[in-house]
Amino acid sequence: MTLQPGAPAPDFEAQATSEQRVCLADLKGQQVVIYFYPKDSTPGCTTQGGDFRDLHDQFTAANTVIFGVSRDSLRSHENFKAKQGFPFELISDPDETLCRLYDVIKLKKLYGKEHLGIERSTFLIDAQGNLAQAWRKVKVPGHVAEVLEAAQALHQKSI
Repeated sequence: MTLQPGAPAPDFEAQATSEQRVCLADLKGQQVVIYFYPKDSTPGCTTQGGDFRDLHDQFTAANTVIFGVSRDSLRSHENFKAKQGFPFELISDPDETLCRLYDVIKLKKLYGKEHLGIERSTFLIDAQGNLAQAWRKVKVPGHVAEVLEAAQALHQKSI
């Protein structure tokens, strides 16, 4: 299933850091960024999370909350979040429920071997709960600034 901009974003409820339970339906009225990444504490994922951290205040000013998602455990997420000083929550998806809802599990190659893994992807959901924009096969450099620009533009349209 391919998610199309303008369609309702798949609702979910999931465990996150800081002992939070995140339910997308509860976030209506706010824009939401959900970014899927392969693994805690790896170079690209640390850089991406750091970029979201560094621009967090600007996302907040645009009425946008951020959630990172990977298959790592809550314990791993708590350590990653604390070490990197992330001001947003990380969602643990060990059974790939969210990953499959957002269709980010893909066949990947690493050192010549194929395996199923998370394709780095980001989704911007509007304040009504509809998918506003999706980025797939994300390359980290410059990506978060592009997402911020889209979130700010979307927020401006809603004022």
